[in-house]
Amino acid sequence: MKPMQIVWRRLVMGGETCTRCGDTGRELEAATAQLAAALRPLGIEPVLEMQQIDEAAFKSNPSESNRVWIAGKPIEEWLGAEVGMSRCCSVCGDSDCRTIEVGGRTYEAIPQEQFIQAGLMAASQMLAPASPLNRGAASCCSGAAGAPPSAPTPNRASGDCCG
Repeated sequence: MKPMQIVWRRLVMGGETCTRCGDTGRELEAATAQLAAALRPLGIEPVLEMQQIDEAAFKSNPSESNRVWIAGKPIEEWLGAEVGMSRCCSVCGDSDCRTIEVGGRTYEAIPQEQFIQAGLMAASQMLAPASPLNRGAASCCSGAAGAPPSAPTPNRASGDCCG
């Protein structure tokens, strides 16, 4: 199985996290289980890693709490989301904490549907074949688009494939 790394970071103080992060964690665990079932036939296994940040790291950069990466990219990149901040509670004190905005909706706790969407996008990219430039002359110089393979391409005569 090919691992699809999912990393979630959040503030933890005295074994506690805020409601926002707690809700996100439950949603992420449910989404990871659904992704595991959906991706198993494709040979991809989501692997969830939960990381804690301490109070000092949180105070220096609160937007690092409740942050998720899927297959090496932040979830906001997969979803085309904007990152924002809003007032949080309890463990976070009076700090503003991370939010994401997707399709005009702002989420403090990220719902599992967003994780599933991002995970499926990541899996699709993991399964995508190499680009024609990486496959060699047989693939990229076999003919112009829409033309039969025997039709000459501009670079075929020189042996220079795809540029």
